[in-house]
Amino acid sequence: MTDGITRRMVLRGAGAAGVVGALATRAPTSAWAQAGAQAPALGGQESVQSALKRLFGARPLKDGAGVIKLEAPPIAENGALVQVSVEAASPMTAANHVKTIYLVADKNRIPVVTRATLTPEMGQAFVGETIRLGETTDVRAIVEQSDGTLLQVRREVKVTVGGCGG
Repeated sequence: MTDGITRRMVLRGAGAAGVVGALATRAPTSAWAQAGAQAPALGGQESVQSALKRLFGARPLKDGAGVIKLEAPPIAENGALVQVSVEAASPMTAANHVKTIYLVADKNRIPVVTRATLTPEMGQAFVGETIRLGETTDVRAIVEQSDGTLLQVRREVKVTVGGCGG
């Protein structure tokens, strides 16, 4: 055996890095910790009102119809695979940009389905996601701007076959 780096060592290190990376991206529990609230118990349900209060406190959600474009199908034949996209009209400069985009499904067991953090360097405030809906529900796109302003739009998506075991 040589004292140099072998292919096996590189592959073993890459595999370990992949596991660490997968665990790091799977961190919705850190969002709970940052918000200073407790996650719903395993199998529990969080209401959309408590989720919004946990995320935004008492800050008001303003109508974002002129700024946010939410694309979601009016009818989803399979609730397990619902394609949704959000685009916000923003200059994306250091002084004025979209900081975070949230996707919220009101009737899901855990309503906050996606949280995307953006930076001005991205140049465009856009998120595309395939989400899971358990039943017919309103889907909300909530945009948090760099000045703390919260804007939202919502759209009802009718689900014919549930995506959460239904």
